[in-house]
Amino acid sequence: MNARKMTAVMFAAAALAGMGTMTAMADDPVVLVFSETNSIDSIDGQYAQFFKDKVEELTDGAVTIDIQASGVLGTEADVLDGMISMSGTVDIVRFSCYAFSNYGCKESALLGLPFVFESSEHFWNFANSDLGQEILAEPQNNGLGVTGLYYLEDGFRSFFFKDEVAGIEDLKGKKLRVSSDQIMTGMVEGLGASPTVVNFNELYTSLQSGVVDGAEQPIPQYESNAFNEVAPYMLLDEHTLATSSVVIADDSLAKLTQEQQDALFEAGKATEEFCRQMSVEEAEKAKASLTEKGVTFIEVEDKTPYREACADLIGQFTSGIEDKYEGILTLAE
Repeated sequence: MNARKMTAVMFAAAALAGMGTMTAMADDPVVLVFSETNSIDSIDGQYAQFFKDKVEELTDGAVTIDIQASGVLGTEADVLDGMISMSGTVDIVRFSCYAFSNYGCKESALLGLPFVFESSEHFWNFANSDLGQEILAEPQNNGLGVTGLYYLEDGFRSFFFKDEVAGIEDLKGKKLRVSSDQIMTGMVEGLGASPTVVNFNELYTSLQSGVVDGAEQPIPQYESNAFNEVAPYMLLDEHTLATSSVVIADDSLAKLTQEQQDALFEAGKATEEFCRQMSVEEAEKAKASLTEKGVTFIEVEDKTPYREACADLIGQFTSGIEDKYEGILTLAE
């Protein structure tokens, strides 16, 4: 029996016995289900574990986090759709910032635009700014029924391929895996490649069988998902910083006491700091490890052609909110 049903049963039993129902409910431990697409031993899995440990420490075990990793509960979009419809299956999910563009969040989409962030430090300057907090709150303010807890970043995303490539000219006609979001599709089209929608859980076999010629990931996730086994060439164009936000369903947040809610946000800030320390280091370690495994890294000396190829896409997604876009760019200083 899940925690929500247990609470309902105990509430009814308390009422029949003439007990104080609110006291009975307050004594029940709260279990929050956290959905993570990547494996528990991936860097994102480690961030989830850090958050779990911190929440349980700060609440003395009154709130526990049940991490369901490796996409067992569905894709990010599947999980978020369920949370929006208040299915009650999942309480917390790590969701890619750019994918909020599919839910009407124009400002969140800015974080997924190519070449918007110059470095990890640039992103954390943004995350800790008033503008960063405004965009973290956008899904809740837009009525999606979820509240942003904290930001994460996994380093820069680059394309990887089954066959060797030398540069942007070799992307023409390549079938590159995308999810169903508009930004990734537009970027791939702008670069002259063919966007091909493939479920993330099917990407390894799709690369293996030739359904797609390549895809893109941050270096640590490229390694942890073993994509190097079937696509051993990575073009280090670093087109997008892999940013995500961890959100909680509003109805799940509402069942916590104020002190417990505060503990979640405090744990989120601690997880951000852990991420800030780990992301660059993990990317460097993964690159060294992958080089030993035979991966060929193709350096990109001049990113100008890539930026120019994405100019129309950037213009499309910044239209009407140019001030927000410029605000993010200025935080590199």
